Amino acid sequence: MLAAAAPFAAQLIRHWNIASGSELQLRLERRTYLFSTLTAVVFAAQILALLLTVFNADHMAVMFVGAMCAVGTLNANAWGFPMLYGQIAVFFLAAAWLTLNHVDNQAPDYPLVRVKYVLLIALLPVVAAVGWLQLRYFLNLRADVITSCCGSLFSNDSQTLASEASGMEAKPAILLFYGTLGFAIFANALHAGLKQRWTGAFAALASVAGFIAAMIGILSFISLYVYEHPHHHCPFCLLKPEYGYQGYLLYLPLFAATAAGIGAGILQPFVRHPSLTGPATATASRLAVFAMMGFALFATIATVMVLHSNLILLGA
Repeated sequence: MLAAAAPFAAQLIRHWNIASGSELQLRLERRTYLFSTLTAVVFAAQILALLLTVFNADHMAVMFVGAMCAVGTLNANAWGFPMLYGQIAVFFLAAAWLTLNHVDNQAPDYPLVRVKYVLLIALLPVVAAVGWLQLRYFLNLRADVITSCCGSLFSNDSQTLASEASGMEAKPAILLFYGTLGFAIFANALHAGLKQRWTGAFAALASVAGFIAAMIGILSFISLYVYEHPHHHCPFCLLKPEYGYQGYLLYLPLFAATAAGIGAGILQPFVRHPSLTGPATATASRLAVFAMMGFALFATIATVMVLHSNLILLGA
C-alpha cells in the first residue's frame, strides 16, 4: 500500500503549490485525502502489529521444543529478534508520522504535506525491510528445531545487551529506573507548561531515555519481583497468564508514553508556521501531558508490583 502511494508522493513533493488554482493542484488536493487516509491506516496497523507480533510469538512457544515463552519462539531462527527490533522501530516511526498528519490536517493550507510525503518515501524501505524480516522469520521456522529458553538468553554467560542489562545490580538499577523516569516526567511537564522549542527537544530526549531505563529496570529487578525468583529476568514471561498478564500493564503505558513524548518534541519545530501555531502547540502540549501521565502510571504500576512481591533483593 505504501509502495502504491510512493509515485503520488513523489509527484506531490515536486508540484504541490497551495496558492495555485491549476488543474494539477486541484487533482493533487483531491488525491491527498485518499493517500493520507491510506497511509494513516497502514501506520495505525503497524502500531497494532507490534502488539500482535509479541502476542503471536508468546502463543507459538508451545510449538517448539525448549521454548517456554516468546524468547524461545523468536530464537527458533536468526530472524526472530531482528524482526522484533524492526517492528519496535516502525512502531515509533509510525506514531511520529501519525502525529504530523493529525496536526497538518487541522491547518487550512496543509503546511506539512511535503514533510509528510518525504517521510512516507523515507519510511517505505524501513517498512519493507521489516516485512522482509517477518517473511524470512516465518518461512524459516522449523518444528524439529530445539530452541533455547529465556534462561539462557538472560544468563550471565550470554554475551548480549539483554544479559548485560539483566545483570545490573538491584540498587543502581532502581536508582537509574526511578531517576530517569522522574527526569522524563519532569521534562514533559516542563514542555506542557512552557511550550518552547528547546523544551520539546528536551521532552523527546528524556522520553527516549525513560524508555531505555524502563526496559533496563524490567530486565534487572521488576521481573525478579514479579516472578519472586532472583534469577528469572525474562521480560516476555510477564505476558503469560500464570503471572496475570502483568506485562501488558507495564508495556502499554510505557510504549504509549514514549511515543507521545517523541511526538511532542517532533511537533515543536513547526509551531512557528502561522497556520500551525495553534494546532501544533495544543497537540504538543496534550502529548506532553499524556507522556507525563503515562510514565507516572508505568512507574506506579511497577512500584505496586515490587511492593506486593515476597522477594527481598535489598537488605534493610
